[in-house]
Amino acid sequence: MAEPDNNIIEVDIQAADTANMSARKKALLLGRMLGLASEEDYRPSSASIAERAQHRQRKQLSAYQANLENIFALALNYTPSDVTGVDLDADWSHQFFQMAEQIHNRKMQDLWARILASEIVSPGNFSLRSLLVLKQFTFREALILEKALGMSAKIGTDTRYKLLSGYRINGGVKQYFRKNNQVNIPLSQYGLPYSNILTLIDAGVIHNSEFETGLLDPKVKLPMQFVHDNFTLQPKSQHLLFTYYRLTTIGDEICQLIAAKQDKGFNQMLRGVLQQDFNIS
Repeated sequence: MAEPDNNIIEVDIQAADTANMSARKKALLLGRMLGLASEEDYRPSSASIAERAQHRQRKQLSAYQANLENIFALALNYTPSDVTGVDLDADWSHQFFQMAEQIHNRKMQDLWARILASEIVSPGNFSLRSLLVLKQFTFREALILEKALGMSAKIGTDTRYKLLSGYRINGGVKQYFRKNNQVNIPLSQYGLPYSNILTLIDAGVIHNSEFETGLLDPKVKLPMQFVHDNFTLQPKSQHLLFTYYRLTTIGDEICQLIAAKQDKGFNQMLRGVLQQDFNIS
């Protein structure tokens, strides 16, 4: 057996209020994950590097097991007893549990639990590609997506949410009498700056460029279905089109798990911006 390495940094931090802990102590706390903290009859300074590796591996496996048990317990709460269940695809369930064991954040564990419950009831809603993206999804990114979804709408008969960025006048006489033919929706003023949109693009849930609708028909009323609000638009001219960000297929799947919140201030602002060129009912 290899001799103990007496040059290692042995972590010895008593339980304390971590909220006011110094950066150095926070860094030292990470030593627990590396098997460098004394626990019961284990002391890293008297263990070989192989023994410390084994100790770290046991801690990691215990954490993974705890994660899976938390997710499973939460999934049971979301699984109805009055609906016939479906056997999961063996490959899907194997990959699911391999990824789910590495989800440590409790609120993200709740998302994974709802996926598992959903697949038992109605399989095929969440692809393995979506799980791979979600595995790297942070809680902060989930909050940003929640905010974006609360500001998004289903337009017309389209069943997919769009995050409107503005609209513009494309042709016609009006464009010569307007200082600016592009009208932007101030998303940043309501908690969604462009940096957050870039975060969602990097995460793979929003496409990396804006889209445009075709020219909107002034004879057709256009339903706008937000998460907690609905209204109808009718263009005042035949030269209007929307610009918007679109969720990816993976983004659409993940959004099934997000409970978006209504922002009444944003909806009121949006109506005010649109009323110049649209009739609203």
